[in-house]
Amino acid sequence: MQLGINLGYWGAGMDADNLAVAQEADRLGYAVCWAAEAYGSDAATVLTWVAAQTERIDVGSAIFQIPARQPAMTAMTAATLDSLSGGRFRLGLGVSGPQVSEGWYGVKFDKPLARTREYVEIVRKAMTRERLSYEGQHWTLPLPGGPGKPIKLTVHPQREHIPLYIAAIGPKNLEQTGEIADGALLIFPSADHLEETTIKYLRAGREKAGKTLEGFDVCPTVPLAVGDDKDVAALADTFRPYTALYVGGMGSPKQNFYNQLAQRMGYEKEAAEIQGKYLSGDKQGAAVAVPHELIDKTTLLGSVDRIADRMKAYAEAGVTTLSLAPAGFTLDERLASLRAGTQALERAGLA
Repeated sequence: MQLGINLGYWGAGMDADNLAVAQEADRLGYAVCWAAEAYGSDAATVLTWVAAQTERIDVGSAIFQIPARQPAMTAMTAATLDSLSGGRFRLGLGVSGPQVSEGWYGVKFDKPLARTREYVEIVRKAMTRERLSYEGQHWTLPLPGGPGKPIKLTVHPQREHIPLYIAAIGPKNLEQTGEIADGALLIFPSADHLEETTIKYLRAGREKAGKTLEGFDVCPTVPLAVGDDKDVAALADTFRPYTALYVGGMGSPKQNFYNQLAQRMGYEKEAAEIQGKYLSGDKQGAAVAVPHELIDKTTLLGSVDRIADRMKAYAEAGVTTLSLAPAGFTLDERLASLRAGTQALERAGLA
């Protein structure tokens, strides 16, 4: 199992530190540095900035939002980043959610699976540098009856095949991801529940494509907080607002994929309470309602030895790249967490 680092969203108040975190991860031998986007910073600019100031670590979009870009534009960005970084780019895609898709981008959030499938097909075809033509339900290239003609990408990617990941949570999306992608970007993974909530659907998708999970990258992001084992409860409390935001406030009351995941993990009553409080404006109450067990199962908390044991559990559950989101109020604390991550991986015998 490899380690990655997830910088999250640029502009969250730790920008100068984030570059130092990426550079330290590069020095320590982390495999990939991911950056996210929602409705603030874009991931492509951040990844270009990081790639220019690192040497070995891959840079990946987690995610480029599908409603934000036409697929040919994504192919152009992927090819450019791969070329500029010397073959270190990983393309992560996702449909975002209904509030962002419709409220920010003005793109109807309908038929997300079909849109994702067509999007991936167009991106991959464009990056082969063949003349681009496509006829689907959501995209037709060139547009019929007009002056457009099939054209091809002029940029040469560093590699013939750029790894393509899809952010997936729900069963149908996970199955399609296994079928059409090279990896899955996951959030709130519990090693205890990974087979039943995630892996079995990815496996089904791989089988549909005539493949196995061999070579497929299962890549969850896991918050990390290092400390004494007797302080695990306090460490978990630092992630209460984060968990409450996703389980309670991401998406609409009927379309919150993170809330549905918590329910599939056995927290039906708690997920409903968190969402009810969050959407009513009681964010503090929502954070208090998050069960300690849910946080502990979906994060890495405590001593290096405790974290090593949890890393073993993730590896045994099928994780191939564990991307860490190190907590810390200072840069020194975040860098120390990165070093603890590599120590735990070695102690677990996974390095």
